Amino acid sequence: MGKLLNLDEYRHNAAARRGFTPWQNRFGATFNRDTTLADIDAPILYFLALPGEKCTQAYYELIMGVLDLGPGVKFYTLDKKKQMKVTELHLFLSDLIRFEMMRRLEWVVNLACEKSTLIELILHFDALTGKGYDKPPELSVAHPGYTKFSKLIPLDQEVFIRQLLPEALAAFSDRLKKNET
Repeated sequence: MGKLLNLDEYRHNAAARRGFTPWQNRFGATFNRDTTLADIDAPILYFLALPGEKCTQAYYELIMGVLDLGPGVKFYTLDKKKQMKVTELHLFLSDLIRFEMMRRLEWVVNLACEKSTLIELILHFDALTGKGYDKPPELSVAHPGYTKFSKLIPLDQEVFIRQLLPEALAAFSDRLKKNET
């Protein structure tokens, strides 16, 4: 009797192949269906945390590949509903990437998606967003701004963390430069 094929596993493997092939070409790194945010190499994580069109195109490559919507360069040929879905996923993933960068700096704790793979985050996005995966993490008690942060209402805490992005990018860039030497 032949080996039974788990259909969900097959779908995840196929989605990973489609989504990560452009990233492997772009970044020269290996990704697979089990890749989590914590598995992304620091220089790649930094690139993905940056704002801008080059970074956006990398997200489109991954998301559109996983969802089997074609290559990322075809984003503008998608119908509006699919463009909106890809855009929502791009914003979701870029937030998570930035939070992961802040986690590595030890600025934030309690990332909701720490154990989720990138493939799961994309394929199960609709189910995850209602379960706190789209909420920012908490600021670490060790962060110098924690006292101010702790006095804010939850919505303002979210804004506070997001406003740390420029400072986090600079700190992470400095860390990368120090590791090069």
